[in-house]
Amino acid sequence: MSTPATNILEVRDLRVHFPVRGGVFRRSIASCKAVDGVNFSIPRGKTLGLVGESGCGKSTLAKAIVRLVRPIAGEIVYNGISDSREVEEANFRRSVQMVFQDPAESLNGRMTVGAIVREPLEIHKVGQDKTRARQVEELLEQVGLPKGSAKKYPFEFSGGQRQRIGIARALSLRPELLVLDEPVSALDVSVQSQVLNLLMDLQRELGLSYLLIAHDLAVVRHVSDLIAVMYLGKIVEMGPIDAIYGNPMHAYTQALLSAIPEPDPGCRKSKVLIKGDLPSPIDPPAGCAFGHRMDSPKHHLSLGRELRMREMEKDHWVLDCPCCVEG
Repeated sequence: MSTPATNILEVRDLRVHFPVRGGVFRRSIASCKAVDGVNFSIPRGKTLGLVGESGCGKSTLAKAIVRLVRPIAGEIVYNGISDSREVEEANFRRSVQMVFQDPAESLNGRMTVGAIVREPLEIHKVGQDKTRARQVEELLEQVGLPKGSAKKYPFEFSGGQRQRIGIARALSLRPELLVLDEPVSALDVSVQSQVLNLLMDLQRELGLSYLLIAHDLAVVRHVSDLIAVMYLGKIVEMGPIDAIYGNPMHAYTQALLSAIPEPDPGCRKSKVLIKGDLPSPIDPPAGCAFGHRMDSPKHHLSLGRELRMREMEKDHWVLDCPCCVEG
C-alpha cells in the first residue's frame, strides 16, 4: 500500500487568466491576470489561511483548485497525483469540497435541507436509498442542527444555521480537503465564532485539511497553522502563523497586520496606511505592483527584475522585492 503524501495539496506556478473581449466581433483584446504564478502547499491535517484585499484573486484561486475554472498554466497536485495526469474526475470531486461565502445564495431555496445534503450522495451513487436518509440525519446532527431539520427549507434557518447546512453538504462525501471561501464573513459577529469552532472540531474529529480564505486576520490567526498573503494575483509572503504575525517582512503584510483592531483602547499602535486603489489585473504596473501603488522611492529597482519567493527564515517565504522588503 502506498504511503499518503505529506502534503495533501501542492499548487505549482498556477496561472488563471481571463480574456477581455471588445469590438464588434468580441475578439480578445487583453487578458485579466486573476492568478499569476502562485505556489504553495498544504500539509495533511493542517489549515492554510489565504488573505488579501478584495479583487486580489483569492476566490479565483479557490475555484481553480476545485476545478470550477480552468487555469491556463501550472499544476495542482492532490495527494501526490498531478491533475495533468489522467485522474478520475469523480474521485477528485468527492475528496475536495467547497464551502461558499453566502449560504443564502449557495443553497437552493426550492429544495428541503434533506434533499440538499442528500444530493451529492445521489449524484456519486454513495450508499443505498434506504440508508441515505439516516446519513443525512447524522450529518445534520454532526454540524449541530436540531432534529427534524431535514424536512425544512433553508429560509427557515438563520444565517449561521444555513452555513452549517452548507458544511454538512460538503461533508456528505467524506472529503479530505475543504476549500472555505470566507465561510463566516456573511454572518453576524456573534455567530462567527460558533461556526469557526465547529470547523476546528470537525478538523480534529475527521482529520480534515483546510484552505481558508478570509479578510479578517484575527479569524485567520485563530484557525490557521500557515498563512499566505496574496496581492494582485501573486503571493507576497507565506509561512507559519507565528512567523507571519510575529515578524512580517513584506510591506503589504505589515500594512494588513497594522489594520487589525486593538481590543485595548489604551494601547496605541502605529498604522501603515495603504495609498490608492488596487491596480487593475488587466494592465498591472511594471515591476513591483505594491511598490508602485505606495510610490516607493525604490520602485525603480524592481523594474525589469523577475521577483521570486525567497526563504528568509525556516519555512518563512517572502517575495524578494527591493522596494517592499528590507535587507
